[in-house]
Order: sequence, then structure tokens, then C-alpha cells
Amino acid sequence: MIPRRDLPLLLLGGALVAARPAWADDDEDKRAARWKEVREAIFGDRAIGDGTSVVGLDAPPRAEDAALVPVALLVKDPARVSGVYLVIDGNPGPLAAHVHFGALADPRRLTLRVRVDQYTDMHAVAETRDGALLAVSHFIKAAGGCSTPMGSQLDASLADAGFMRLRLIGPVAPGQPVQALLMVRHPNFNGMQMDPVTRNYTPARFIQTVDIGFEGQPVLRLDSDISLASDPAIGFGFTPPKAGKLTVAVRDSSGAAWHEAFDVAPLS
Repeated sequence: MIPRRDLPLLLLGGALVAARPAWADDDEDKRAARWKEVREAIFGDRAIGDGTSVVGLDAPPRAEDAALVPVALLVKDPARVSGVYLVIDGNPGPLAAHVHFGALADPRRLTLRVRVDQYTDMHAVAETRDGALLAVSHFIKAAGGCSTPMGSQLDASLADAGFMRLRLIGPVAPGQPVQALLMVRHPNFNGMQMDPVTRNYTPARFIQTVDIGFEGQPVLRLDSDISLASDPAIGFGFTPPKAGKLTVAVRDSSGAAWHEAFDVAPLS
């Protein structure tokens, strides 16, 4: 599991629910102090520089649905970057995703859907091949995304967990980058959602790792935590050298695992 900062918690109905901290507002100084806490918890004493020329973060200024917020991580210098982190400072689990790019990855654009609990900064942190960390930030107005109820019971929500679909966007040609969208069925319960029928809090069960490869070569590995939205949709780029199979392995916090292989063709 991704390590995350312990945050103030309230015990409600037998379940731990994150309390709304005093820094969850528009005050820039308070948000800066929060980022200092979060980055030290995640990255320790590693220096983090300005990443404006290396990485970008595209997200709405105000969420239409705080439980389903689209985010794009944009790598401007792909040859220099080995991985990216998405940090949502005000979430109970701030480290939403850590992506390590493999040999066949096209890192220029990675998209995710996340939950946002309150008004907060989010950060995209790029890690370069020589170990430097470079960050950009984006302020978003959202509330309640982490506790939004799923609208269905646990068993029903997990009945088809692990079912995957892949959509390739645009033509596929050998040695040319192509964008893909991977969709995974999984409720991604984070432990903060109340079942509307039983009024009990649904136990946490969420996707932790997604490994994507092509014909035995790595494309990317995603380590995630409780901030990914339900039914994750992961947009990514890769460069297939030939026709073959894109393989996906997904594992969740219960230890359950699913595997799928998708044909990538035709290639001319």
C-alpha cells in the first residue's frame, strides 16, 4: 500500500471517517503548510523543484462531481522523466497515484479519475531519471468526493469486479505511439462511504496496483490508493513495435487479482 499521512479522524457509526481540517479553505498560507506536511510524509527530506518546464497538471477549477474528477498528467520532457506522482493534498489518502513508466511507455499524457474530498491543492510530481523531483500545483474546488455513497450494496458492487475493457484511440502503426483507455470495473471502496440501505460504512477495498505490458516488455505500473474513483479509467500512451498482446494485471487491497490480454492489431 502507498504510505500516507495519518490525518485527524472521527469515529462515526463504528467507522473511521476523516475530519474536515481547518486548512480546507482558500487560504494560500494554510494550503502551503498542508503541502509541506504532505510532501514530507511522502517524499521525506528530498528537495522538490519547480516542474513547470517538465510536467503539467490539467484538472477543472471546480468539480462537477467530486467523486469523479478527471485529471491529466502531462509530461513535457518524456526522455527525462521516469515516473509521476499525483498528490491530492486535502484527501485522507493524499497520494492518489504513483506511475512508473516502462520501456514501451509514451509518458506524454496520462489520465485518471479521482475523488476530491474538499477545496485543495493537488500536485503533479515528476521524478527524473537522475532522481530529481519536480512539481506543479493546481487548486480545485470540490467537496465530499471521498464519502459519496456508491448507491449499491457491497456484494452487488463487487459481482463483476476486475472486468476490463481497452479502447485504442487513433490508428496503430509499428514504432508509433498510440493512446489507449483502460477501463476496470471495481467499486474502489475507501472505507468512508455509507451503504444507503444498511446505513453502515462499507469496508475499504480498492485497487492497489495495475501493471501494463506489451509482449513481455513493461509499459507502466500504477500504484494507487483510496483516492481513485470507482470503476477506474486509465488513459495512457505506449509504442508497440509490432502486432501483439497488451497485458494487464490488476490487484486490489483484499489480495484479489485479475489478468487480461488485448490484441493490438492491425499493424501495417
